[in-house]
Amino acid sequence: MCGITGWVAFDHDLRTELPTVDAMTETMACRGPDGRGTHVEEHAALGHRRLAIIDLPGGSQPMGVPTPHGTVSIVYAGETYNFAELRSELAARGHSFTTRSDTEVVLRGYLEWGESVAERLNGMYAFAVWDAREHKLVMIRDRAGIKPFYYYPTPDGVLFGSEPKAILAHPIAEPTVTADGFRELFAFIKTPGHAVWEGMREVEPGTVVTVSATGIRTTRYWTLETREHTDDRDTTVARVRELLHDTMRRQLVADVPSCTLLSGGLDSSAMTAIAAAQRAARGETLRSFAVDFAGLTENFVADELRPDPDTPFVHDVVKKSGTVHQDIVLGSAEMTDPEVRRKVIGARDLPSGLGDLDTSLYLLFKAIREHATMALSGESADELFGGYRQFFAPEAHASTTFPWLAGHQQFFGQGRRERRGGPSAPVRQSLLTDQLSAALDLDHYIQDSYHDAVAAIRRLDGESDAEWRMRKISHLHLTRFVRIWLDRKDRMSMASGLEVRVPFSDHRLVEYVYNAPWAWKSFDGKEKSLLRAAAADVLPRSVLERRKSPYPSTQDPTYAAALREQCADLLTTPGHPVFDLIDRARLREAVASDTPLTDQASRRDLERTLDLALWIDMYAPALKLP
Repeated sequence: MCGITGWVAFDHDLRTELPTVDAMTETMACRGPDGRGTHVEEHAALGHRRLAIIDLPGGSQPMGVPTPHGTVSIVYAGETYNFAELRSELAARGHSFTTRSDTEVVLRGYLEWGESVAERLNGMYAFAVWDAREHKLVMIRDRAGIKPFYYYPTPDGVLFGSEPKAILAHPIAEPTVTADGFRELFAFIKTPGHAVWEGMREVEPGTVVTVSATGIRTTRYWTLETREHTDDRDTTVARVRELLHDTMRRQLVADVPSCTLLSGGLDSSAMTAIAAAQRAARGETLRSFAVDFAGLTENFVADELRPDPDTPFVHDVVKKSGTVHQDIVLGSAEMTDPEVRRKVIGARDLPSGLGDLDTSLYLLFKAIREHATMALSGESADELFGGYRQFFAPEAHASTTFPWLAGHQQFFGQGRRERRGGPSAPVRQSLLTDQLSAALDLDHYIQDSYHDAVAAIRRLDGESDAEWRMRKISHLHLTRFVRIWLDRKDRMSMASGLEVRVPFSDHRLVEYVYNAPWAWKSFDGKEKSLLRAAAADVLPRSVLERRKSPYPSTQDPTYAAALREQCADLLTTPGHPVFDLIDRARLREAVASDTPLTDQASRRDLERTLDLALWIDMYAPALKLP
């Protein structure tokens, strides 16, 4: 796991540009605290920051292989879980290796198979190869979009990086956000390829982007395809169990201390139980960590989304699986610390709008990093097995928009509310100025994006209307919704120098479960039936019977009070550029209100306002708005 960046310029000599390349590389320091390296030649410059996970002494980058017609160099971020098998295959083909790293395997794989090496990789990765033999740059991203990857076309080449900040460190890349960027920022739909910053693009998941003197070419090596599922239900459960065990075995490989993230839900509990059993078979004990908030378990108040606190279920799993466990308990003081908010915005490069969900995750990872360098997480299971309530909500089934935005089935429980002096508006934009809300026209933006997304889904011949409806809902979650959470997990973890792996995003598992009939994903009358059946033998009954509960959110009233106080301070600076976006009068009304802010949805407006203001202070973006 690392941070990568680079610059290709076919009309310039980059050998005099090392200071600029160094500046781009240093923005990735949090992603790679264990080492740095650069490689500069006439038309290509590569930068790398390393977080050492496998082959600690031998995996330094950039890594290159000289050939008779030029050196082939790579900067690589991520992990290739089948590198041992690929290494054996390449050795049989005559390749020799000087390290034990998966990076060298990927580089040798490129030398053997060219761009099609991507089709052979199982893992999470974003890497760039400068092929001096053909004077071209090849950028490849993993199938699920686990590792972020951005590029910025220039008049004679391209800039690229793991995060926008690496690209924005180059003088040619202006930090500009247009109305279209704000649409993407506020819409909560994660349009593939969209990077919010003007002129910047995301390397789409499952694609190869090739840059040469003749231009930029994008090819797709993987897509989530519709296929006929021929296995019966028992066979399907057995295959899911087999894939889970194999994926966990592959992803537990590391030369550094590792652990799991345990919430007490079905996903993380199944993952932890399987991982603990595999470790125990080798005479080792697995570590696990959970997040909690001061006083939450003792004073928990159930709501529509969260019927019970996580901690009792976490401890049931710990007892059954025998992990060495630690609860990371967070208080409101650290959650509202402006410096922590600054770290979160810096990790995201954008004001995400996720509030304490981002802040608490960052603090959790920061605490875990004191004990471990790699962690397994349960991301993607809800999207894959059908865990969210919108999979079952009639409003989502009947809607013609993204299911997590339909009616009152939005992920955070927000629906629509009346705005004084105007028609009803989505809560997601309730503090925006009327002028900006009208200019963004988010409803049409979301609707157009929905139609584009659905058009890419293939219906099986003879597929029933009910199955087709659920196929669309599943596909949208696996190609749009999950990428919001994968990006969040990567940014918050790498800001702490912690590698987080996501076993439920293994493309073999995704392809198989996606095409299984929906009826089998809810055959026991609950969500995620296939996962529950596949892991039933290793989980405590309390977890098997537990209803889905999202990532926890603080209920401490002092957290909400601190948000109001900080927004009140912001209001004392009426000339702040944030008030070009946020309606000052509405913010003042929200600050003065005595309405309790006990859940994440009700606090989101204040959190987003603070995030926007700090983002403007940190990045000084040029805002090109109508």
